[in-house]
Amino acid sequence: MLQSLTVCGAILTALIAGFLTGFSLILAIGAQNAFVLRQGLRREHVGLVVAICVVSDGLLIMAGVTFLGALLPSIPGLSEVMRWVGAAFLICYGALRFRAALRGGESLQPSAVEASSAYRVAMTCLLLTWANPHVYIDTVVLLGSIAAQYAPFDVLFGAGAAIASLVFFTALGFGARLLAPVFTSPRAWVALEVLIGLVMWAIAFALLRAGLA
Repeated sequence: MLQSLTVCGAILTALIAGFLTGFSLILAIGAQNAFVLRQGLRREHVGLVVAICVVSDGLLIMAGVTFLGALLPSIPGLSEVMRWVGAAFLICYGALRFRAALRGGESLQPSAVEASSAYRVAMTCLLLTWANPHVYIDTVVLLGSIAAQYAPFDVLFGAGAAIASLVFFTALGFGARLLAPVFTSPRAWVALEVLIGLVMWAIAFALLRAGLA
């Protein structure tokens, strides 16, 4: 009974950690988010855009989780290196979010790029997603290295991050008209940047504590 509860707790921890990590990374203002918001405001091919973003993120997240998960056991010491690198990245990323908050926050505005046909919208969305180098750092390298620390439930960590992507892009795309006043408010982004920074530092602390245990 106790063992079952322990396993359930580990599963839930991996899912929640993956969700929070993935959600915090996705929330960062970027061209992809601006484009999704723009399509949501125009009510133009919203389902197509959301599907592309969610599927793309899911593929990249699982690539990072499965690739690094298979690579780490074959190289002695790599797991610990990735742990410290991941923690360092999270600390730096959190600090950047705090700096953005101190600067007064930013506002997320709809993209000004004109795109009306489904084909053009899809191509623009794919370009903003797959041609962005940060997406590989965040979803493949960072999430993959953090997920490895939750083995043998690393895939569940990735699933949590993928669920975060689904929730965020669905809410942003289909709820754009309701969310637009919030996303365009600098004050709201100050609070959001602080929250993201705290989540990043909390996850980094958990990684460092596990490494020193």
